[in-house]
Amino acid sequence: MTHSHSAFEHLRSQTIDSLNLRVEEYRHKVTGAQHVHLATDNSENVFLVALRTVPQDSRGVAHILEHTALCGSEKYPVRDPFFMMIRRSLNTFMNAFTSADWTAYPFASQNRKDFDNLLDVYLDAVFFSKLDPLDFAQEGHRLEFKEPDNPQSPLTYKGVVFNEMKGAMSSVPAQLWQSLCRYLYPTTTYHHNSGGDPEHIPDLTYDQLKEFYETHYHPSNAIFMTYGNIPAEEHQAVFEERALHRFERLEEEIAVGEEKRYHAPIAVEEAYPLEEGEDPARKTHVVLGWLLGNITDLEQTLEAQLLTSVLLDNSASPLMQALETSELGQAPSPLCGIDDSQYEVAFACGLEGCALESVPEVEQLILDTLKTVAEEGVPQDLLDSALHQLELQQREVGGDGFPYGLQLIMNCLPAATHRADPLALLDMDSALVELRDKILDPDFIPGLIRTWLLDNPHRLRLTLRPDSAYNRRAQDAEQQRLTRIEQELTDDDRQIIVDRAKALQERQVQEDDDSILPKVGLDDVAREMPYVEGSREALDPERPEGYALRRYGAGTNGLVYEQVTCRLPALSDNEQSLLPLYCNLLTEVGLGHRDYLDTQRWQAGVVGGISASSSVRGASDDVQRIDAYLSLGAKALSRHTGAMNDLLRATLTEARFDELARLRELVAQLRTRREQGITGNGHGLAMLAACSGMAPSARMAHHLGGLAGLRSLKQLDKTLDQPEALQAFADQLSGLHTLVRNAPREFLLIGEPHQLDELRERTREHWPQEAPAEDFRPFQLDPVREPVNEAWLTNTQVNFCAQAYPTVPSDHPDAAPLTVLAGFLRNGYLHRTIREQGGAYGGGASQDNNIAAFRFFSYRDPRLTDTLDDFEAAVDWLLSNEHPWQPLEEAILGVVSSIDKPGSPAGEARQTYQAELFGRTRAKRETFRNRVLGVTLADIQRVAGEYLKPERASTAVVTNSEQRALLEERGLTIQVL
Repeated sequence: MTHSHSAFEHLRSQTIDSLNLRVEEYRHKVTGAQHVHLATDNSENVFLVALRTVPQDSRGVAHILEHTALCGSEKYPVRDPFFMMIRRSLNTFMNAFTSADWTAYPFASQNRKDFDNLLDVYLDAVFFSKLDPLDFAQEGHRLEFKEPDNPQSPLTYKGVVFNEMKGAMSSVPAQLWQSLCRYLYPTTTYHHNSGGDPEHIPDLTYDQLKEFYETHYHPSNAIFMTYGNIPAEEHQAVFEERALHRFERLEEEIAVGEEKRYHAPIAVEEAYPLEEGEDPARKTHVVLGWLLGNITDLEQTLEAQLLTSVLLDNSASPLMQALETSELGQAPSPLCGIDDSQYEVAFACGLEGCALESVPEVEQLILDTLKTVAEEGVPQDLLDSALHQLELQQREVGGDGFPYGLQLIMNCLPAATHRADPLALLDMDSALVELRDKILDPDFIPGLIRTWLLDNPHRLRLTLRPDSAYNRRAQDAEQQRLTRIEQELTDDDRQIIVDRAKALQERQVQEDDDSILPKVGLDDVAREMPYVEGSREALDPERPEGYALRRYGAGTNGLVYEQVTCRLPALSDNEQSLLPLYCNLLTEVGLGHRDYLDTQRWQAGVVGGISASSSVRGASDDVQRIDAYLSLGAKALSRHTGAMNDLLRATLTEARFDELARLRELVAQLRTRREQGITGNGHGLAMLAACSGMAPSARMAHHLGGLAGLRSLKQLDKTLDQPEALQAFADQLSGLHTLVRNAPREFLLIGEPHQLDELRERTREHWPQEAPAEDFRPFQLDPVREPVNEAWLTNTQVNFCAQAYPTVPSDHPDAAPLTVLAGFLRNGYLHRTIREQGGAYGGGASQDNNIAAFRFFSYRDPRLTDTLDDFEAAVDWLLSNEHPWQPLEEAILGVVSSIDKPGSPAGEARQTYQAELFGRTRAKRETFRNRVLGVTLADIQRVAGEYLKPERASTAVVTNSEQRALLEERGLTIQVL
């Protein structure tokens, strides 16, 4: 029975069996605010409120407002309630997002008291924000003198969002996407950068921010979405009492209009920054983009998704095959695919690593491929596989990155934003049935290609060419603008800038009365750690000495997850360097008599994904002693369990590395993906480098998956154009594969509890017992303990800093206080000095028990050496001051919340299996959790004084060549990618 609060009217309800939930839709009677509730028996409740935000320029008003709204509100007039609540909460997710046409504020919690606390703070922040001008200056942008109290020193721009977007726009894929949108959407809001363009962010005024807030942050423009076992009526009572009763309906309707369509295709050329001195040859990006229908038509959207899958899903898909095998470029563009998050759907494809003169040929290649598919049609098995992938996506229960409920909410948010049917995007079973009937028509896909692509005049050819002078011109333009401003400043203007800097600094260090904020405490923490129980048995019950098996029953909604885990064999240095390449290539090559194209088709028709990975960890009591495994895993609908086992066995026993052209393509693609990922994960790469001298597994991670690994990959990629080098590479992969194939193995199965016996039987039938090689030796690494001081130079406008100290592994009693210490330093010192005062997008600390290292880091940081100084100053702050109990309790809560954080049903089982594979038993993990709950202030001060000594520090930064002199002065060894 559905009940609503008296302030709301119930519009409809619908049960979706495939997702095990009931969708309920309501409307607030006075304001018209929409409420969509996903009712289900899940204690991880999720809340999201979204506002339609439609900026008309690239000044970043929606993004800066998202930040500033969280800096104090009417009921909670403290400086930083959002980050304060992160510390005082058991949340499983808490954040805010700015999209191209909406801004959303979501959170999730398993604790009802915590959920109610967060809901109260979120509602007040969104609808009654204080919007202090100093917070706008901190979060958005401000002018400040390089020496804040010296009005004769040079002017600079500062601001969290300003620096965040400098970092975001250092990524070539981000520049590609913004350029594509600028021309594909010439008149609507998508023409602009909703996050803010660093060139235009300084043009935004505080008054413009307030005006945008008053017109957009109103319940009439809001969408409330909830998920979980709290009834909709209870949510609505809070919405009404805390916020909605104070508003009347806003008659103005904020919406994105239809895009003005081109009458003929256009071609555009723009530039992106290339590091000075780098060869610009074959570094041009070419992308073709089309505008399709709008997302309010579910039938059209699903057809567009199917068409994209048919053309681009895997290497056997016709358009992807043409792009991957073309010699016109090095790899398919990262933009290949469909974007259906905006009002009108965009389809894009192209190549990167092209010669500038080849641009017309790339365009012709794409159009000719589309014409061929339209004329010849698509094999039925390819259509069935594409539909199979859509079904898998619909059925899978996620929750490993985002909470599952938030994933569902985000899936239907675009439709709700544009006042379409949010339920239709959740209940796709009937639409999939209709689609299955449509694909029986041989002209269905060719018809879509003709209508949406070949005969669609709203087409763009975007060329993005490298320019080694780009960054210097941008820096010069910014400096010239600052110089002009400085020349026009009066003495009074200069004093205003000095006074504002002083006022902001005073605001950043003031101690607010945080007692006005609600909180949970250690008394609210569950006494026991969540644990997923699994079996320990033999795959064949009649052969207890045979393959080991772990089985986990979980609510997987009819999906089956299987993993073959091989003990990693002893490897030479050269074989170790091949390991990440081997894992990436293993599921991309041919199997037995099948070439790689046949194998890709087989995979698409049977599984929802297949992948290989290696894992190397130190022991829980000694990180210098390591263990290592290689895992091959897949997921499938339960009806394909047997076929999935056929595929897994063939992959492990029949993989062939003799298709040399395929190997060459894959290495080039991997290199480009790794290069593009630097600025998105710069802090992680810096931490890998800083920790690389602290444990064997840390060194291996840096040399294989870190910056050192990327440099080696680039060197390898250059050599493989020589036929003899490519053949030698293939032979080495085959040799490594033989070692893995002959290693001891065991199995992991995850599925619905009632399916487990059948799953074991199907698996047993496909995997007869095979003895490992008689001379098998397990993988080992030499111990390592040495300092690292490095600076890695790349193409970035911002910096990523890391400092690391050797500590202890998880079994050691000090591991718990070190883990709590990281949160204590982040909350009490680093957030203020690195983010608020320093202007970095993020900064913090963490203890990695797997490598026995404590790490400081900053992310998208305008500073460099000052941040490194702040890392050391954080320890001095801890040791030279007395601290109250509450910040320690908050740090403990943060650690326990991360330990207890739920994942997807399959993800939780995999996590337990992986931990116990490496000896992290339930008893050991519970001991660590209990130690965390018992940490004292004396403990964290003691471990900080013992382990975080300056002479024990290792440092690594990711920056640009402009900083070379400063880095050398600091004593850092320069490393060039």
